[in-house]
Amino acid sequence: MVLRIPALLLALIALIVPPLWGGTTRPAVFLPQWQPQAQFAGYYMAQEKGFYQRQGIDLTILRGGPDQPPATLLTRGKAQFVTLFLSNAIELRSRGVRLVNVGQIVQRSGFILVTRKASGIESPTDLAGRKVSLWPGFSLQPQAFFQKYGIEVQSVPQGATLNLFLRGGVAAASAMWYNEYHTLLNAGIDEDELKPFFFDRHGLNFPEDGLYCLEETFRRDPERACRFLRASLEGWRYAFAHPEETLDVVMKHLRAANVGSNRVHQKWMLARMHDLILPQGSRTLQGHLHPEDYQRVAGELKRSGMIPSIPSYGDFYAHCIGRP
Repeated sequence: MVLRIPALLLALIALIVPPLWGGTTRPAVFLPQWQPQAQFAGYYMAQEKGFYQRQGIDLTILRGGPDQPPATLLTRGKAQFVTLFLSNAIELRSRGVRLVNVGQIVQRSGFILVTRKASGIESPTDLAGRKVSLWPGFSLQPQAFFQKYGIEVQSVPQGATLNLFLRGGVAAASAMWYNEYHTLLNAGIDEDELKPFFFDRHGLNFPEDGLYCLEETFRRDPERACRFLRASLEGWRYAFAHPEETLDVVMKHLRAANVGSNRVHQKWMLARMHDLILPQGSRTLQGHLHPEDYQRVAGELKRSGMIPSIPSYGDFYAHCIGRP
């Protein structure tokens, strides 16, 4: 017999049961790398349901976005924890930013380049010489893609919208499967009109969102960092098990930040985040940074000349998984 505890009772228990950390809570500030959306639903739910409090953490979640660069706020001490793409974090570490991966949440890349079939682009080499819009600060994976196929493109900065692509100003645009790709579908473009290039299907699976803190922060208080990861993983498990409740909370965060979106889009995003965090064949959400994933990403960055040397996996990964 399986005992099912109502969500309301779980919330009450979280309020009355003291933290597991000597009865005290310790403050921490967390910055997701972008504006509020279902990409970060697990963290919102961990805060909403009291999971961070139960782990002894009084967490403040800042609003992310282009005016709040995670690496900058991390190094300035304005945030103790941030999300970063694995490729960006390796590049930062290679440049001397002493950050560590506390846990790898996303296990499969959702980054794509999207084109229209009508443009005649059928293969990566057809992009040679064409205008491609890239996000500033998120171009490492596309650049590795171009390097792999020995092509040069006309790079154009991409902003927060796909208007340039929709108006035919570029032949290809950067997109996340869980976000901009669905925006194109909502704009009235049929899926069979599009030709997306999923980087992970071209040997460039660069898992994106991981949780990071400074090496000094982890060394000074490893227990807080690992408890932060455990609460975050619990939040993601809850989010996937209770999608409608989670969407209510996500929409609340969107409204508070005055971010324009709708529930249908956020529902698509939450479902795609499940696909990326728990790829087909995965049974448990552990948040582990697998050494083969790390070496693949770091090796591609090194071969492409984007980093001078590969940082040690043992120094880069904090190994919270398995700690008591």
